[in-house]
Amino acid sequence: MQYIMKGGNPLVGEVVIGGAKNAALGILAAAVMTDETVVIDNLPDVRDINVMLEAIAEIGVIVDRVGKHTVKINGSNIHTVQVDNAYIRRMRAGYYLLGALLGKYRHAEVALPGGCDIGSRPIDQHLKGFRVLQAVTSVEYGRVIADAKQLIGGHVYLDMVSVGATINIMLAAALASGSTIIENAAKEPHVVDVANFLNSMGANIKGAGTDVIRIRGVERLHGTEYSIIPDQIEAGTFMLAAAVTRGDVTVCNIIPKHMEAISVKLQEMGCEVVEFDDSIRVVGKPKLQSCNVKTLPYPGFPTDMQPQISVALALAEGTGIVTESIFENRFKYVDELTKMGAQVKVEGNVAVITGTNQLMGAELVAPDLRAGAALVMAGLAAEGFTTVDAIHYILRGYENFDEKLRGLGAEIDVINDEREAQKFRLRVG
Repeated sequence: MQYIMKGGNPLVGEVVIGGAKNAALGILAAAVMTDETVVIDNLPDVRDINVMLEAIAEIGVIVDRVGKHTVKINGSNIHTVQVDNAYIRRMRAGYYLLGALLGKYRHAEVALPGGCDIGSRPIDQHLKGFRVLQAVTSVEYGRVIADAKQLIGGHVYLDMVSVGATINIMLAAALASGSTIIENAAKEPHVVDVANFLNSMGANIKGAGTDVIRIRGVERLHGTEYSIIPDQIEAGTFMLAAAVTRGDVTVCNIIPKHMEAISVKLQEMGCEVVEFDDSIRVVGKPKLQSCNVKTLPYPGFPTDMQPQISVALALAEGTGIVTESIFENRFKYVDELTKMGAQVKVEGNVAVITGTNQLMGAELVAPDLRAGAALVMAGLAAEGFTTVDAIHYILRGYENFDEKLRGLGAEIDVINDEREAQKFRLRVG
């Protein structure tokens, strides 16, 4: 499957943002930690979420898809704490089941994670946290194993800010004896959402959203109903799509505070950004101005928005510098952008982007989830036709991406072969 698009149309209108994929993955893992039924709403219908649901169903969790965005989960019949199947090996966040199952059963075995190839993402901080809680950890036959006679709260200092480690340790500590402190914790909105979800199940977690999280372990967790926060990265992608196509888009059902790092950069580039209670309007201008961007843990500029803002800088006046401080392999899309006429030089973790007036359509391949979305944005801003291959990456994290773009006036479709591509070209002219 490929996306095919004809660029040149400004995106105009309203788009509704779905639930946060990264919060949902942690919340689904947390949901198995009680024997009572949990109802989760505003769940994004994307591939990563469906893989996670298949993985937990396989270990005995009752998963009832009540609606497209609502699921009922009951973890009272889990028959194995070994999570090792084709599903979980395809995604990264399966490792949250380590913390969840270790907390509930004092033992967990989970296949080593997959996901996007954007550089080394070791789980040493996760394992360090489990060891502080008195668990013994090992890696054998491609599986991570964690085992504890009993989990006892402790003081965890993360050597680096890690969203995954913060959530995983929080899951295990929620059912440990005594108190746990996580210092240098990640402050991302989805960390706060997982903490709020656990608290709604009866956990005692304070300080989520700051760099010190305090957890007093409880004996058991109970059922709950919970609605997931909106997806900060999906929202940011549409905000930048408005900028690069010189459009006028209102991004609805979001928390504007979560978008501040992105809003500020768009204003710096000359866009008009208007905040409302639960939406943001972005008006692109005929000429964008360059700026410098450095990815940082929240509340800094998100690494998951780095490819998208690089596309905007490729179309801006002047030269911008993008410094990637989170993942070391995150510029693989640059070769694809240069096929369109972008002027980008990469040295190590720094990209120097000299703006050009116009990108030209090309045949592109998505190297990962966020870069794939960024290449689609580039295609919508470019002259002529663009195809983006390997869109299974994009489907991991964006629900109805092409439909939402068409709703804003984009000429874009999903095709399977050259005959369908020809039909698209004839139709849009």
